[in-house]
Order: sequence, then C-alpha cells, then structure tokens
Amino acid sequence: MLRHARELLAVRSPLDAELIVSEILGSWWGQRALDGDVEEVVGEALVAHAARVGSPAALALLTGITCLGTRGQAARAERTALELMDRGVAGPIWADRVGMVEARECYVSRDVYGDQESVICVFEYPGDGGASDRHALVVLVDRTRPGVVGPRMPGERPPACGSVRDAWVSSRIDRLLDHCRREAAVNPLMRFEEIEPRDARALLQRCLDHTNEEPDAPVDENFGSYHAFVRHRVRALPTGGRAPQPAVHGADRRADLAVRFLASDEAAELSDTAAASRCVDRIIDYGCTHDFGRPLRVSPVKCEMFLLDWLPRKVLLSQAEQEAVPHVLAAWTRWAGRRTGLPDEAVRATLDAVWDATVKFADAYRDPSSFGLDREIVDRLLPDGDLEALPRRAFALPFLSGRHRVSGRHGTIDLSVLDPSDPADRRVLLELEHPGATEEHLRAHERIADRLWRGDPPQLWETAQALLDVGYERHEVLHRLIAVLDRNGHDPRALRAGLRVLRHEPPPG
Repeated sequence: MLRHARELLAVRSPLDAELIVSEILGSWWGQRALDGDVEEVVGEALVAHAARVGSPAALALLTGITCLGTRGQAARAERTALELMDRGVAGPIWADRVGMVEARECYVSRDVYGDQESVICVFEYPGDGGASDRHALVVLVDRTRPGVVGPRMPGERPPACGSVRDAWVSSRIDRLLDHCRREAAVNPLMRFEEIEPRDARALLQRCLDHTNEEPDAPVDENFGSYHAFVRHRVRALPTGGRAPQPAVHGADRRADLAVRFLASDEAAELSDTAAASRCVDRIIDYGCTHDFGRPLRVSPVKCEMFLLDWLPRKVLLSQAEQEAVPHVLAAWTRWAGRRTGLPDEAVRATLDAVWDATVKFADAYRDPSSFGLDREIVDRLLPDGDLEALPRRAFALPFLSGRHRVSGRHGTIDLSVLDPSDPADRRVLLELEHPGATEEHLRAHERIADRLWRGDPPQLWETAQALLDVGYERHEVLHRLIAVLDRNGHDPRALRAGLRVLRHEPPPG
C-alpha cells in the first residue's frame, strides 16, 4: 500500500490524490475480520505502519487518510502527519487543498418505476484554479434489493430507502447533464430533475449506511475503490434534508388495500376469489416487508423477483394459489399502476414481464413433495407458510412420523399427532431422539431446536450447512452449534463471530 502511495507524490490535483487514497482504503472495504472491525484491524494498522516508515509517500498517504478515512483513522493520521512534518518530512503539493470542496447543484435521474436512480452531485475546490477540478460524483441507488421494513424502537434509525450499488466521478459535467436531459426528453420511462443538496445528502447517507451494513453487498466490483471518496463527499453536502420516507403499511392498511383491490374492475375477472384473496395478501406483504414499504409500486424487475425468487423461496402455496398468482399479479399491476399514475407504457412493460415470468414460475416453484417429505409433514413444519424455513426445521426435528415407545412412559406415542411448533410436543420429539439423556442435555437441544425453528440468527443454519458440506454428521453439527450458543448466546454480536469462526474450522479427519 505504501508503494502504491508513491503515486501521490507525482500528482498535482487534490482530486486525483483523493481518488488514489480512496482506492487504497477500498482494498479491504467489504471484507470481514475474524476478530474485530476490519477498519481497525487493517486501516488503523496501516496508519501505524506509515508512521513507522515516515517517508514522503507515507506522509502523503496519511494526509489523504486525514480527509478520507474513518473518524478513528483520520484522527490518528492527522496526529501522525503533524509529527512527520515537524521532523522535516516534505508534504505533497496538494496537501493544503485536499478535501476542501464545496457542494454546488445536485440532480437525480430516475426511472418511473422507482427501481433505480442516479444521484449526481457537483463539487468544486474554491479559490484560484478550482474550476479545473470541478467534478460530479454519480451514485447509483438501487431500490430493488429486498429490504426488511418493520416496527422500530424509539431512537432506532428509520428503514433504508435503497442501497448504493455503484459510484464514479466525472469531470465532463455539462456533457453528463445534457445526456440525462436528452434521455428524459425522449424516454417516457425516465425522469430528470434538480434536487436540494441537503435532500441528496439525506438520501445518500441512508442508502450508504444500508450498504455498509449489508453482508456481501452486491455492489459493482469497482465500488470499493470509490467508497471512501463517496463517504467524504456525502459529508461535504449540507445537512438538514429529508430522504424519501418508506410508506410502511400496518395490518389495517394492508387489509384495506386488499379489499379495495378485490372490489376493483381489474380483479373482477379473477375466477377463484378465495385463492385471489390469499395471493394478494402475499403481494402486499412482499411490497410492505421487502420493498421498503411500497406495496403499490410495480415494475418488471419487482414482479420477476416476486414470482421467480421470493415466492419459490419463502411461501408455501396450495395448488390453486400456484395457478392463480400470475393472474392476480397482472390484475394488481393494472390496478396499482392506475392508482399511482404509472404511464401506460410502463404498465404494459410490467405486464409483459409478468407473463414472461409465468412460464418460468411453474419450474421455479418447487412443490414440497419434491423435497422428499409428505405434504402432511410439510404442513406441520410450516404452520406459518415460510417455505425457506423447511430445510432447517427438518434438520432440527427429523423424526415426525411412526409410533415409538418413550422411556419412562406407558405405551407408545404416535408422532404424527405431535406439533413440532409447540414447545411441549417438541420436547417429546427430542426425548425420543435422545433416550436416557440428562435434563441438561435435553435443554441444550431444546435451545438449539428453538433457534433453528425461528432462524435466529440466520448464520446458525448457514454454519450448519457449511459443517455438513465438509463432512460432519448431523448430531456432531448440533453439538458444535450448542457449544457456540452456550458460550455466546446472550451476546448476538459474539454469537455471530463465534459461528463465523466455526464455519472456517478444518474438516474432520
């Protein structure tokens, strides 16, 4: 990294210097440290290493980190840079202007569906010669990536309204803006407008925070190189704006939407009213919970994700619902598009996507019988209809049929009458699996079975699968998970860290 930093001595522009420093800082962005925060493990260690080397390249890198690093890195880098300058180390030519930018106008180019938007923020360095470094930061915000919107505790950050997926810098500002204006003029599905810089900051800060918190965020492969630069420029925008607020819908509001839709002209031709009612509940639930609280938003991408990704993965549908859902989604598209003022061209494009996806839906949606389980067992494992939970619940409680004698009890028990979602019945199932086990041992298995049933945390099942993949037997996997849960079960962060370490243990034998 210090060898890379030698390039900083050859540039004269503070903008070029910031982009080089951002690239260096981005070399570990998105990575995870097994022990501690990666920004501390790598970033602050880099600052300390640069201080020990004490070369002009090290001072140039520290000067850039003072501007672009995290708050902890910046504070350490500033102290160290001052010490090196006091020792007579020569600073870079751009040192007095690095990071000294002022925000100018901001714009947004978006599609009418609300899938994506490009936020354009113009900056310049004040003073003589600043015009040559006038530049635009372009940030792509993606609103199609499923989020989770739910109740919030007092003081908790509001739900995200999208995620940052890509960013780049352009010095050809007039050409960039002219392109956006021409595209909006000829394409009825695009919009382009100027926005307040403070509103741009509120939007970008929320989306950037969401991206930073998202594990394995699906960003462009080069985004890491711009991450620190984006973080700095967002902070350079004025405060006080408001990001678009997600329209979170409560249970009453969801029911009202369903009733209004089912009474509409668009729904009049749906033949199976009962199946249509259940399907529209799924559509509304997806929009409220996984599309940032926007059930009325329709787009080709959203409909494809609903039909080909979310439903096959998450929801247990009856045969009637499987047949009805594409028709209900098409009717919902026409109804919601009319209510939200979506252009006719956009409604037609969305309907085309629905019918194209309908052909693939039959293949994408796997009937529960394909998992090798009887439908009756599937229904008992999925009283909430959460199809995604089926593998982990079947792993936690694999014995759900037959008649078995229980130690210490009279007669036999018909397992088919036991409810695995009921803690008392679940205890009986575990006693059958572990005859003669101590009370402490059974309680440990109750705790792990409850966690797997609820999927809390998601990393628990991910770790179980990873251990199975490298050759561990089921019962050994459970015991390894129990050990981590016993050590860290009261600390969610420590539990996730312990599971991460467990996933990386070498395979047996």
